[in-house]
Amino acid sequence: MSDKKAAAPNADDFKLKDTKPLLGERWPHGGVRGGHGWIGGDRTSSTYDLVEQMNYLYVHVVRAKDLPVNPVTGSCDPYVEVKMGNYKGKTKHFENKISPEWKQVFAFSKEKIQSTVLEVYVRDREMVGRDDYLGKVVFDLNEVPTRVPPDSPLAPQWYRLEDRRGEVKTRGEVMVAVWMGTQADEAFPEAWHTEAASVVSGEGVYNIRSKVYVSPKLWYLRVNVIEAQDVESHDKSQLPQVYIKAQLGSQILKTKVCPNKTTNPLWNEDLVFVAAEPFEEMLVLELVNKASSKDELVGKISLPLSIFERRLDHKAVHSRWFNLERFGFGALEGDRRNELKFSTRVHLRVCLEGGYHVLDESTMYISDTRPTARQLWKQPMGILEVGILSAQGLSPMKKKEGGSSTDAYCVAKYGQKWVRTRTIIKNFNPKWNEQYLWEVYDPCTVITLAVFDNCHLGGEDKSAKDPKIGKIRIRLSTLETDRIYTHSYPLLVLQSSGVKKMGELQLAIRFTCLSFSNMVYQYSHHLLPKMHYVHPFTVNQLDNLRFQAMNIVAVRLGRAEPPLRREVVEYMLDVDSHIWSMRKSKANFFRIVSVFSGMLSMSKWLGEVCKWKNPVTTVLVHILYFILICYPELILPTVCLYMFLIGIWNYRYRPRHPPHMDTKLSWADAAHPDERDEEFDTFPTTKSSDIVRMRYDRLRSIAGRIQTVLGDLATQAERFQALLSWRDPRATCLFTFFCLIAAVLLYVTPFRLLAIFAGLFLFRHPRFRSKMPTVPNNFFRRLPSRADSLL
Repeated sequence: MSDKKAAAPNADDFKLKDTKPLLGERWPHGGVRGGHGWIGGDRTSSTYDLVEQMNYLYVHVVRAKDLPVNPVTGSCDPYVEVKMGNYKGKTKHFENKISPEWKQVFAFSKEKIQSTVLEVYVRDREMVGRDDYLGKVVFDLNEVPTRVPPDSPLAPQWYRLEDRRGEVKTRGEVMVAVWMGTQADEAFPEAWHTEAASVVSGEGVYNIRSKVYVSPKLWYLRVNVIEAQDVESHDKSQLPQVYIKAQLGSQILKTKVCPNKTTNPLWNEDLVFVAAEPFEEMLVLELVNKASSKDELVGKISLPLSIFERRLDHKAVHSRWFNLERFGFGALEGDRRNELKFSTRVHLRVCLEGGYHVLDESTMYISDTRPTARQLWKQPMGILEVGILSAQGLSPMKKKEGGSSTDAYCVAKYGQKWVRTRTIIKNFNPKWNEQYLWEVYDPCTVITLAVFDNCHLGGEDKSAKDPKIGKIRIRLSTLETDRIYTHSYPLLVLQSSGVKKMGELQLAIRFTCLSFSNMVYQYSHHLLPKMHYVHPFTVNQLDNLRFQAMNIVAVRLGRAEPPLRREVVEYMLDVDSHIWSMRKSKANFFRIVSVFSGMLSMSKWLGEVCKWKNPVTTVLVHILYFILICYPELILPTVCLYMFLIGIWNYRYRPRHPPHMDTKLSWADAAHPDERDEEFDTFPTTKSSDIVRMRYDRLRSIAGRIQTVLGDLATQAERFQALLSWRDPRATCLFTFFCLIAAVLLYVTPFRLLAIFAGLFLFRHPRFRSKMPTVPNNFFRRLPSRADSLL
């Protein structure tokens, strides 16, 4: 009994919780601390209305001039120390400079201010002994003004330095600006938060700040290798049998070996790469002869990507001939390399595809569907605003200074924009209260958020990885328009020991529609750009291209300052989603079972009707049956009307909160320990026997395909359920009213006429068919599934 009572709260902890935070800026009458500030009334709304207000004292240290030099050394190495009670921060020092310029902002949390004065000290750094005192400036907090954006920044002023007692003005002046503000202030992202001053050092100062990143602009590079001419083998007595090896950065692709031995081989193969702007890599083509002993390099050429055509549709691209650099000269012929002579050349058709969307994330959780070329973008149809409020009850992630601690930050990714909050040092309940905004081009997309522990605060191992704390996904189409969602999401991580709750993430989310007609149109429009359907890629191509795109994004964001590390990018993009897992296969199988359980319930109900368990119901069914038999034209309108009534009835039971990670749906809490051990096993496996390893890896590879198919089947079935479940309120509304209109039209239209038109449409000539998906197909593909809730 005690075990059952203890397990019940854990199950509730995995659920979504409603929160009621005090959102928006709230300014008291009379400004700060009852003084005479610049604010004379309440300001209860701003662009930061989805976060709780956090008040800060900002100190902007700009520069100093005419500082006195040390009479002994004859130099001055000045720096500024800003002190507020027990908290203090220091600027960097300058070597031998009496008029230094710092331009550094310090932020003191108002909640932790226990002093009524702010002291700004100017000191001279000494290599040996105590730093010399040059002067100070003291500010009374009751006289500090309050700034509210969009007011202009407060202008800094010159202040004469005072001696230790504050009675005599000394030589030198310092330019400082001091004001009260919130996290909405422009100085907030770059400010040095003094709570972290004693912990963070060196480059760690930059690694704790909030930053916005943009994914590199990705292109598909299509290289159509047509043919080559005048290929010479090193062995003149044999005809060459060659293939083309193409390389772009770390991506290497090869054509098939030409089946015939000839000096003019023909391939006509497409090789597709992923390229990122700015184009730093060269396209390197090597012509290789498949000799009997080893492969021989016949020719090579390096081409910059800037010379290739960019196309926006499926129109043909002009082909070009390129001369290859010759290889295989002997030692005595080194001086003949640059001689002009007739050389091997290759025929290529190369272009940068701008009509595709380069997939760097799973299509199940896609956050952007726009093509690469900006000319093909449409206007945004909505705005997504996310307030990252706080986290609660985070698990200890590392041991430091004799105790456990967590230095948490949150990352959000939607479209090409990544955001990272500032790192809160040594806090299991961090409060970020940062708000971000994204333009929405398609409502059937997903935003991903995750929490990590920062292991790069200065002094640590630079090769260390930031461990993951948990991740959530939210599909925008499941959100009602203009409603603010405030919930606490459980942060769940599956470990080899089982599923573990690492804490909770509190968010405030609002999805605003800019154009309702554009949104309705999106539901009938194809999900991906047109080129994906006119000239689609194979499944293997998409898998390989997605892996290359993820690698490029991880490398480029890892080169930012501060870097968004590879482990963070890979976790956000689900880099290991294709790996076989018995747990995921079980989850997908039972998703299918859950969907078809409705059909089983219907058959059970029909069985009860046949057995007259409820005579009244059976009599009504008989009457309806006879009516439909006598008037068959009423069958379709009756079905549509019935579905309309079900949709209206289910509106009362529509979901009131966004989906979240579901441990039961994921089978995370019921997985066998051996299954978890298999899921966390390396790929390839670390088993000792070579035979077992070969068979085991083959089984996992095949089972991974089966797992994907099961997931796709479950997704399609769940989309049928989503038609009337109000999981996507706009889609269900459109479908229910379509059913109403269809019911009316079917009532007034003769059934035979409808059957004739349906037959003619079904058996229409191929010239009247389009390669593009139909409107019902586009609408159906945009419906949400429960894949968003899979852990």
